[in-house]
Amino acid sequence: KSEKSTSDTEQIGSTQVHGNFAVNRSEEECMKIDDGVKADLQRRLRRVEGQVRGIQGMLEEDRECRDIVTQIAAVTKAMEQVGFKMLASGLVSCLQDPERSAAQGYPLEEVERLFLRLS
Repeated sequence: KSEKSTSDTEQIGSTQVHGNFAVNRSEEECMKIDDGVKADLQRRLRRVEGQVRGIQGMLEEDRECRDIVTQIAAVTKAMEQVGFKMLASGLVSCLQDPERSAAQGYPLEEVERLFLRLS
C-alpha cells in the first residue's frame, strides 16, 4: 500500500521513500528518545495539559481576553520547547552516527526540515 504525503516522501508498507532513497522503518529501527529526555518531555506535557485546562476554566468564567491570550501564548511556547527538546535529542544521535541515522530515515536534511517546521 502506497501513501503519498505533501513532501517528497512516500510510504510503501514499512518502507519509506525519501526522494531518491528508500528506508525500511520497522518499529525496532526507528530512533528512540533517551529515557531521561522522554521523562522530561512527559513532565512538560503534563504541565501544558494543566495550563490548557486552566484556559478552559478561564473561558467558562468569562475572564479577560488579555489574560486568556497570555495563557495561550504560554502554552504555545511550552509546546515549542517540547518539540525543540525532542529534536535536539535526536540531532545529537544523528551527529554521532549520520550514516545509521540516514538508514533509519533521519538524514541530517530531514532533521533540519523537522526543526524548521517548529520555527
